[in-house]
Amino acid sequence: MKKKSLGKILALSLTMAMTAGMLAGCGNGDSGSQASDSGAATGGATSEETSSEESTAEESTAEESTSEEGGQEADNSGSGEVPTLIYWTVGGTPADDFDDAVAKISDYCEEKIGVRLDVKIAGWSDYDTKMDTIVKTGEYFDLMFVNNTNYSKFVNLGAFTDITDMVQSVTPDLYSFIPEQIWSGTQVKGKVYAVPTYKDSSLTQFYYIDDTYVQKYNIDMTSITSMQTLDPIVRAVKEAEGKSFYPVQLDQGSLWNGFFNNYDGLASGIQAIGVKLDDASRKVVCTLEQEDIVENLKLLHSWYTAGIINPDANVVTDSGKGHMFGNAQGWPSAAAGWAVNQGIDKYIVNKVFGPILTTETIQGSMNAIFVNSNYKEEALKVLQLMNTDTKFRDMCAYGVEGDHFEYTADGFVNRLRDDWTWPSYTQGTFFIMTNQVGTDPNQWDEVKKQNEEATPSTCLGFALDTTNIQNEVAAVNTAWDKYKFDLLTGASDPEEVLASCIQELKDAGLDTIIAEAQKQVDEFFK
Repeated sequence: MKKKSLGKILALSLTMAMTAGMLAGCGNGDSGSQASDSGAATGGATSEETSSEESTAEESTAEESTSEEGGQEADNSGSGEVPTLIYWTVGGTPADDFDDAVAKISDYCEEKIGVRLDVKIAGWSDYDTKMDTIVKTGEYFDLMFVNNTNYSKFVNLGAFTDITDMVQSVTPDLYSFIPEQIWSGTQVKGKVYAVPTYKDSSLTQFYYIDDTYVQKYNIDMTSITSMQTLDPIVRAVKEAEGKSFYPVQLDQGSLWNGFFNNYDGLASGIQAIGVKLDDASRKVVCTLEQEDIVENLKLLHSWYTAGIINPDANVVTDSGKGHMFGNAQGWPSAAAGWAVNQGIDKYIVNKVFGPILTTETIQGSMNAIFVNSNYKEEALKVLQLMNTDTKFRDMCAYGVEGDHFEYTADGFVNRLRDDWTWPSYTQGTFFIMTNQVGTDPNQWDEVKKQNEEATPSTCLGFALDTTNIQNEVAAVNTAWDKYKFDLLTGASDPEEVLASCIQELKDAGLDTIIAEAQKQVDEFFK
């Protein structure tokens, strides 16, 4: 079969995605999201599709340098110059001197492995859309942060390099460091297309409250095990603190974290489908039709209307700091880090869910190499350095020593600034990072223990192959994107919009996706 340019394939895909999106927009839309990365209350589905015939990895050859439509290309091969790798990731708005800091990090990277980095950060709320456009237009880059909302999609577009063999031959230290079970969780059709960030690869959900309010209102954190048991507490605090105080603060980048935790999303990137974690029959369902999800949506909306949630939650991209309450995926002593990030002296934490292990939790944070990168081996070496070199790991996680942070006499990191917006969970392992002042020096042991004790989903190991349903996946996610900010901040009344939301999903092809997913699940586990 004649090979086609990735740029042409992706350009065609973009046209088809736009068409599918417009068709889906003729009905009533819905959207929603779930975070899958520790400590980050972010998440969301992306929209894309291409024809299955023209989007296979075999048709997008890794030997092509870049597409005709590609933008910037950093090709220093054969010139004797030190290559600069373009690395796209997600985060907050960078400080004005961010590029200067990256240049200093690059000095160390160049010293160790002979390459430099150009780190580009897309915002929390628009990362999915931004990367969708970059990939589909063939704009040049080398490395990209991905997670379970977009990984399989981009793999099926042929956008990522198959590193199954290369990671073992080029970066053996990286390969041996990450457990085999974690590598297995990144596979699509038996191939590895990304390096997982080996950290809390299982999922454990925590609620936490500012100790000031815990003491003030004599809150028993151990009694809070769900949204329902949290309800009387946030209502009481709201009544006592007054109209302008919001016990729960959300935004487009921090929707209600872990809303779909009870369901294995099959690494599909579609919040609207899943299998109940303990369902031995492995029945694929529309999550938005399940009683527990519907009841939680109603409760979230009641908080919004009661002023418990900030009224601009569905439209702002950053709700600021100093939050009284938070919920995140992590480990017990992670509360110290959450407090530092929020400018709070101390959070009191309680586990409300998990640990559980699914293919999605393993794929919650990864980094992939663009299929048209000129520096595939160099990119892998960057990721090996990130996962094996503590000095480099600390610089990427905290910034420049002496400017953004300093080491204390007893071996901790003391942060001097709070504007380092490249999130550490997107980069590499936690297990070689230096702990921050005030955190438990044994916290990584907690993470490893949770990984070891995690209960596996009945669908662990399965990842949905969307090759034959890419158009439907794109249309469904486009529809879902129209609703997720409103539903998962409580701004929309589910009794008014959920039915039309589900209908639009079905009009966009949700039932087709569920049928295909059920077929694949049954075949995989038969």
